[in-house]
Amino acid sequence: MKALITGITGMVGSHLTDFLLKETDWDIYGVCRWRSPLDNVEHLLDRVNAKDRIYFRYADLNDQISLYTVINEIRPDYVFHLAAQSYPKTSFDAPIDTLNTNILGTCRLLEAIRMCAERDEAYCPVIHVCASSEVFGKIPPEKKPVTGIHEECAFHPASPYAISKVGTDLLGRYYAEAYGMIVMTTRMFTHTGPRRGDVFHESTFAKQIAMIEAGMIPPVVHVGNLDSLRTYADVRDAVRAYYMLVTVDPIPGEYYNIGGSYTCTVGDTLHTLINMSPEKENIQIVTDPERLRPIDADLQVPDCRKFKQHTGWEPQISFEQTMADLLEYWRMRLKKGGHFLTR
Repeated sequence: MKALITGITGMVGSHLTDFLLKETDWDIYGVCRWRSPLDNVEHLLDRVNAKDRIYFRYADLNDQISLYTVINEIRPDYVFHLAAQSYPKTSFDAPIDTLNTNILGTCRLLEAIRMCAERDEAYCPVIHVCASSEVFGKIPPEKKPVTGIHEECAFHPASPYAISKVGTDLLGRYYAEAYGMIVMTTRMFTHTGPRRGDVFHESTFAKQIAMIEAGMIPPVVHVGNLDSLRTYADVRDAVRAYYMLVTVDPIPGEYYNIGGSYTCTVGDTLHTLINMSPEKENIQIVTDPERLRPIDADLQVPDCRKFKQHTGWEPQISFEQTMADLLEYWRMRLKKGGHFLTR
């Protein structure tokens, strides 16, 4: 069996690779650009060099020919489409790039798969299209569900990124319905852990705390909106869910909310991390206006019953363990040396 992962060098892609190497005998092909940073897959590079079940292939979501070439060469049995311009705040500054990469890039990938399947009727891969809980956005108070956001809640995207993920979500369902392709779409809610990018709130908190502990910056943590409510999942639970999505009776055109079981405000997350630090008594919190979005998705609490009932998946890693591992990840990164942005 062959699995193709777009965005293999990202947090989720790298953890998914770790999971598949351990739990399956599949060969794993990672789509990456020549300029993709390799920090998250550094521990895998010896196996890549030895061609030991991991192979990197060049392709770009903004280049149709490169995508078709990769699909036609590999003919993967499973496709995990994780690559995206994934930073909501960045999307306010670069909306066109975000929409092009995430919507048209997804279309280009699915079209490449469709074209290969059209030439070979026996080819029918199982495809996971990764949308986002951000599609639900800023839900009006009168429409907020009592039990959490379920799959049929209306989309109300609150950023160009969220709008792009609405398009991604709908494209996945369209290709399943129009062409009979086995495509499932997920709306994963906040998921984090080691290798999380430092532009996301919980990771920038952990990074700043680790830098304070190392004496690299003054004992001040700069923050944005601390009132937003989030439900957290560990990235390692998330990739296990993605594996179950494509292997447990995949239903073409289905779409699922997936998320953790621990809900708190962003401010609570910050205080959890601070309380794990020996410098907790000295750390001050300062709001940085540059870290605030023009509009924020303020309610991110999922109803995941549909996915759980279909697959039997349940989150296993606690919120406290996830935060401890994230903080330790940044401590280890800093110990390796180098220069870091204080973002």
